[in-house]
Amino acid sequence: MDAVDALREIAFWLERSRDEGPRIGAFRRAADVLESSTAEEREALAANGWVYLPDIGSEAAAIIRECADAVPLYLTYLRGSAEPIGLGGTELLEALRGDLHTHSDWSDGRCQLREMMRRAAALGHDYCAITDHSPRLTVANGLSSEQLLVQLNVVAELNVELAPFRVLTGIEVDILDDGTLDQDDDVLADLDIVVASVHSHLDTDRATTTKRMLQAVKSPHVDVLGHCTGRLVEGVRGPRPESKFDAERVFDACREYGTAVEINSRPERRDPPGRLIDLALNSGCKFSIDTDAHTTGHLAWQGYACERAAERGVEPSDVINTLPVAELLEWTGAPIRQ
Repeated sequence: MDAVDALREIAFWLERSRDEGPRIGAFRRAADVLESSTAEEREALAANGWVYLPDIGSEAAAIIRECADAVPLYLTYLRGSAEPIGLGGTELLEALRGDLHTHSDWSDGRCQLREMMRRAAALGHDYCAITDHSPRLTVANGLSSEQLLVQLNVVAELNVELAPFRVLTGIEVDILDDGTLDQDDDVLADLDIVVASVHSHLDTDRATTTKRMLQAVKSPHVDVLGHCTGRLVEGVRGPRPESKFDAERVFDACREYGTAVEINSRPERRDPPGRLIDLALNSGCKFSIDTDAHTTGHLAWQGYACERAAERGVEPSDVINTLPVAELLEWTGAPIRQ
């Protein structure tokens, strides 16, 4: 087995199981070193047992040596011991064709864009959107307009490499305090998917937050309202309470202006809570079931949201990322690409 693939897949399975230990980073660093090394450097590494560089430790070295003859035993174990995710939402999960909210190391993700998209394809997706952050979110290394335009060229190259799998161009654009969007309109108009999210001042009063969100979901460029309450229910950053807003008015606007309500798959978010999924469904909203993945392992978490959605009566026809890519892009109004 290719050693780079083995090391990256080990990291994937560990992340999928919600392991956050330092070993994951060690496997990824070893994969990066190996992938970027020349044939001569690999010969030198092999002659020294693969461990003379700081970024290849003893555990990674053992994996690399095993790859010369077979699939590493540890990888075989991880594959065989992985538990299913979201058994209660299996029908909905099987209907999904892609993921519309993911991040790469262009912003605050931990994996290369190519690695994220290759894994999405390996999971059986027909398409996956890359939606790195916009400039206002400096803590997440948000992309300027110039950086985003460079990324679009990288996506075009990936689409040639990974066809028929489709990498969708996108952004998670910050909803600013006045409800405007943190990116130029002409840039947003050229993207396949725009997820709009509130990331700051989540404790603002109900009326102000409602006005802010209403202006954003009415934008002709916004396709998905991301993690609408901003809550955190567990994890190193949490807990964090829900932001206060008039959900009925916001969801009515989502229905009227064709903005899907995201059901976020991250276990620490579980956003929106069940009562708001009910309200959005009864309001006639469409949904987008997304991972908000920051690593390849997170891409396997859609089952968490599918289970929550199925419990509330969400059907595949209610979810935009059950659509074939051409129909999805017609729904979002994305520009036609040759």
